[in-house]
Amino acid sequence: MTIQHPPQLPPQLPPEGMMVAHQPFDDTRRREIRASLRHPLENLTLIVAVIASVTVMGVSIYSLIDALREDRAPGIYTLLFSLAPLVLWLVRGQLMARLRVSSVKITPTQYPQAYAMVQEAAAFFGMKRAPDAYVVLGNGAINAAASGHGFRRFIFIYSDLFEVGGRLKNPDALRFIIGHEVGHIAAGHASYWRWLGTFGAQILPFIRPVFSRSQEFTADNYGYAWCPQGSAPAMQTLAVGKYLNPTVDINAVADRAEQEKGFFVWLVNALASHPVLAWRAHALRDRSAPGRLVWRPREPNGIPPRLH
Repeated sequence: MTIQHPPQLPPQLPPEGMMVAHQPFDDTRRREIRASLRHPLENLTLIVAVIASVTVMGVSIYSLIDALREDRAPGIYTLLFSLAPLVLWLVRGQLMARLRVSSVKITPTQYPQAYAMVQEAAAFFGMKRAPDAYVVLGNGAINAAASGHGFRRFIFIYSDLFEVGGRLKNPDALRFIIGHEVGHIAAGHASYWRWLGTFGAQILPFIRPVFSRSQEFTADNYGYAWCPQGSAPAMQTLAVGKYLNPTVDINAVADRAEQEKGFFVWLVNALASHPVLAWRAHALRDRSAPGRLVWRPREPNGIPPRLH
């Protein structure tokens, strides 16, 4: 189950805006925090995705061997999934290199407030090392992501989304977003082995998207645990962008998760890598139950909670 309130702050977490010097963090405490924030079905969907992926990659390797034996050219998907370990390593390495040379790195002197947020989030989640963070040109897109290469972990935020916490003066929204992305890393979602283990499942409908949505709900739990007041403005920004976000009644959006019905509404969510906005806002508002992966959210008992 998702938690209703954030876990107690670790004693080494400094006041907001101060730089963090990371200290050893009790492993038991770290496991407790992560267990309380992980979506209850994430591990199950991970197992299903791994089984499906191993099947796809096994068939691909068999087809590759068969093609070589018969002296014919293998198909593109056969090569892709047969060489998945190398392909994935190259893709992650190229992404890391592109960020290092083509984006703005968040440092104590370049966007120091955002740097402090990253350091604080990492400390809050018991990470031994904070990830590197970058701002990349958004060209109007509202997005952020977390990844890694080798032993390095990093997050990147599109400039149009990053701007919400700066010039548009909504630091809590940016704080939630950073908590979400750092949460992906703290929860192990950026692991090479996790990516490789589920690589083949991406061509199968429903299996990989359900697993991906469980990870997104987990990351939302991290963002909420660290900055609950940032969840509403973050969802408002995802709904209509950086300028119109103050005009959105995010509770009305969450209400529609219970009202919008039908096969195609279900199908859109079922095929999506991220929970649809209404379901996601509903899960952040009602902390008594985990986010719904497949079926429409239910009405809460008693007075509906509100996002603020």
